[in-house]
Amino acid sequence: MKQKKTISSWLTSRFLLIIRDEDNFAEKATIKFTYAKLFLGVSLIFIIFLSLSWLSVTTFLNKWFDPRTDYLRVDKTLIEMEEKVDSIIIEVEKKDQYIANLRNVLSGNVDFAVFENLSDLDSISSTNINLTQISTVDSQFRAEFEETDYEQLLYLNSTKNSLQDIFFFSPIDGVISKPYNIKEGHFGLDIVAKKNEPVKSIADGTVVISSWTQDSGNVLAIQHKHELISFYKHNSARLKNVGETVKAGDIIAIIGNSGELTDGPHLHFELWHNRNPVNPEDFISF
Repeated sequence: MKQKKTISSWLTSRFLLIIRDEDNFAEKATIKFTYAKLFLGVSLIFIIFLSLSWLSVTTFLNKWFDPRTDYLRVDKTLIEMEEKVDSIIIEVEKKDQYIANLRNVLSGNVDFAVFENLSDLDSISSTNINLTQISTVDSQFRAEFEETDYEQLLYLNSTKNSLQDIFFFSPIDGVISKPYNIKEGHFGLDIVAKKNEPVKSIADGTVVISSWTQDSGNVLAIQHKHELISFYKHNSARLKNVGETVKAGDIIAIIGNSGELTDGPHLHFELWHNRNPVNPEDFISF
């Protein structure tokens, strides 16, 4: 009676695979194996193939087969666009605020108290003060006043240093009828000249305002380098539009008497640096 083979004996049965030459039947190679070794080899090859396939799909081929890659790329692009939009919104808000400040300057809506000194020098000099009886508060007040005056001098010097490379052209041929006086809220010069005298740009720049206001009439403002802006008010005619570039000495307007805040034909000229008014006579020869 034939004995049944168990699975163990079947797996461990030895076999010999002989490879011969077809022409002369010469033995070329022999391979010994069992079913267990054959199963193990096939399983190992399958595992290696599966691992390589998984590695390829998750790395090299991921961009072509995994839809999440496209989603991540789109999300990254959206985030970058949102950041750019936020930056643009911030810049637009800054520009709007800047233009609003310019309009306030043109319309005269400026808080003069910001530019006032802590005290009036004339009133101090005309008062008899016993220096031996000055209180601590008075001493502090005096020190603050002197420090403020010194800071204004430093600001003027720093402004001159930053603008020293600009060649300034006189805005008009005329006579100064009212000087710069920050205490009285007069942030520029009033210059009287002949009728129809041309108004000229003091330096190279770009026209940022060319409009009419009720108080100042025909107004032009030119943005120069180093955060410098020049204003020309009460003109009878404007010869330049917003966005036009001008050179030093270019004719931009004609002197006039437009607007409510005027008492005769003249040019009201202002010079602002870093959003602060400066005395034009400190920089321009009139």
